[in-house]
This record gives sequence, C-alpha cells and structure tokens, in this order.
Amino acid sequence: MARMSPMLELYAAAGAPGLAYGPEQAGVHIAIGFAPFALEYAAIRTGAAALDCPHRGVVVVRGADRHAFLQRMITQDVRGMGEWSIRRGFWLNRKGRIDADLEIIELPPGALPAITGDAACSLLVVDVHAAQRTVETLSAFVIADDVEIEDLSERTHMVQVHGPAACAALAAHCPVGADAVLDLERDRACAARVATPAGPRCTLVTRTDTTGEIGLTIIAAASDARAIYEAISDLPPVPDRPDGALAEPAPGPRRARRIGWHAFNVARLEAGTPLYNVDFGPTSLPHETGRETLLDRVSFKKGCYLGQEVVARMESLGHPKQQLVALRLDTPADAPQPVTGSHVLADPAGQAIGAVTSSAVSPMLSGAVICLAMVKHAHAAAETILWVRPTPDSPPQHARVQPHLASWRRP
Repeated sequence: MARMSPMLELYAAAGAPGLAYGPEQAGVHIAIGFAPFALEYAAIRTGAAALDCPHRGVVVVRGADRHAFLQRMITQDVRGMGEWSIRRGFWLNRKGRIDADLEIIELPPGALPAITGDAACSLLVVDVHAAQRTVETLSAFVIADDVEIEDLSERTHMVQVHGPAACAALAAHCPVGADAVLDLERDRACAARVATPAGPRCTLVTRTDTTGEIGLTIIAAASDARAIYEAISDLPPVPDRPDGALAEPAPGPRRARRIGWHAFNVARLEAGTPLYNVDFGPTSLPHETGRETLLDRVSFKKGCYLGQEVVARMESLGHPKQQLVALRLDTPADAPQPVTGSHVLADPAGQAIGAVTSSAVSPMLSGAVICLAMVKHAHAAAETILWVRPTPDSPPQHARVQPHLASWRRP
C-alpha cells in the first residue's frame, strides 16, 4: 500500500494545491505547483528543478540466483549488467499484459545498506501502485531459487532533479560522492551523501532523462527524504519588484527550484516519456506502448520469459490492435485542451478510433497542443491525419500523428 509523502506539510505551508495520483484511498498525493507554471517550467529547461515523487515505488531482489531468476521472468536481458547500471523492462502476466513497467538498477554490496542491506542486489523502480502486485506475482515463481523479493516503497522515498544544471545543483550539497554525481551518465547510478542539518544522509542517485534534460532520481530512506528535499531545493520568491526582478538568492550552495506535477508533466510529454497507469497500463500489451518504448523494454534476443509467446507472435506474425502515438494539434486559440479520455476520430464526423491519454500545451513548440493517444493500429502511421474532440460538445480539432513519441528534442 502506498504511503503519504513526507512533504505534505511543505505543500500546505506553501499553499500548493494537491492532486491524488491514482485512487484517492491509496493516499498518494502530489503537488500541482508551487509558483506560476512559467517559472517552474523554465527551471526544468534552463536550470534545476526538484520534484517530489511519492508516485514511485521500490522493490528489491536479493539472492545469488536473482539474475537467473529475473532473466527467466522479465522482458529485458539482464545478462552482463554491471554494478551501477540501469536497464528498463516489463513484467508481464501469462497473457502477455504488462503487470509492471520496470527500471532495473544493479547495485554492489553496501550501496544503500540502511535500506537494502550489505549484500549486492537488484532494485526495481515501479509505479507505486504496482509495487506490491509486482512482489506478489514475481514471488509466486520463486521455487527453489536463492531469491528474496521485498517491497521497499514504505521505507524509501524519491525526489527527482531535472534540468541542465541538475548534476551541479545536487553535487553542491554532497560532501561525499559529488564528483560521481557531476560525472553521472545516462542510465547509470551512483552513491552519494547529501548534507542536511542533521548530518550527511546516504542516498542512491540514478540518471534517466525523462524530460529531455538531465534527470536525476534520489532514492533515500523515507525518514531522511524531507531533510534531503529541503537541503537541495527551495522556493525562490515570485517577482514582485516594480522591475519584475527576483530577490537576491539565499546564501550558500545553489538549490533547485521546487516544482509540481504540472511543469514536469508538460516536459515529459514534450520528451515523449509515457507513464505506466497513465498512458498504458495493466491491460496493455508491450507492442501497444509504441515502437520506441517496446525496443527500450523488450529484448528479442534473450531466452524464454513469462508472456514471451504473445510478444514473439505479435512481433513476427502480426501487429497490435492499438498503439500509443504522439499527436500535434492545429488548435484555435480559444479551443479547449483535450483531456484524458478525449475521443480521437479518423474523420470529423466519424466514430472514435482511440482516446487521448495525456495532453499538454507545449512551450517549446510555441504553444502547440500535443497529446499521447492510444489509437487503432490502422491509424497509427506517422503523418496520418486524425481529429481530436476535446469534449463531447466541442468541435473536433485537426491533428497529425508524429514520427516519434517525442515532440521535441534538445538540439
């Protein structure tokens, strides 16, 4: 079961509106924003922005047989994963549906001893609502293997730092591991200690660039998360002087601007990063997530794994009924923005052939509306003209299928 973010008091103190992530009863709440959207978004694209991440969960896999076990279970090839390396994969059920979207992190002994123990282990970072199910369904296949699987989501918490200055902003607060953070490459991890008023705190830092900028995830003990968040981030004042200038920054090492979900969501959509339980989910097949996501998560060179027959048959003999695509709309200035569930049409007067999963107004595309949408395969080819009806009562808007899920990439 998901737990509440340790940052909720900070949300309230800042007057930041909140949003339930997933079922209300699960208790996972995220901040929508702390300041005007433009300031938070600019921090992602030009500086460093800190995002609280109660929506992410952690599962640890321990034991001498863990690599062989995971190799038989998940879609990604984990052979040859060195210490501190990261790969992504799917955990499927017997019908080939996606039970979890995994970020697999290989850790050496003692990487995060207070949380994972002293032995080497593999971490699986997942949507927090899929964490317990992942433990239960994977554990059902542990027979005589030296494998132990545990949900650490209650004991850990994650904070992300996004932006071209993310590494520098975090390293400035690391008395131990600063150089490793500064030099961290994409799909790699390192250990670092973050300075807090109560002393340095051990963390695991990973890099996966989900917004099209440098993207760091700090994994720490839940009891340390708030102190770390407050140490590395702050809320710069909104311009209130007559000339529109900001007040002088606080003394000390540079800190990342705290941001909410709105700014992050726009940036990840521009970068074409789909989210599990948002853009696809437990009823989806791997091929329905889009070709780029499929090839990032699925190895077609490895041996058998649960659900492989469905994946292999679709790869060699057919295609999915539907597929996730990116759309760019030609939207009148006064038109409503599509929302999750807005119908996608093959022609203005036709029946729905899909639905929007996420949408945003893109600052990097001069205010164009972009969407991720799940549409029938016959309409998923790049440059296909489609129509999106934002609300049942609004006229359909002209849209074009993009060649990639990413609508924007930094030159």
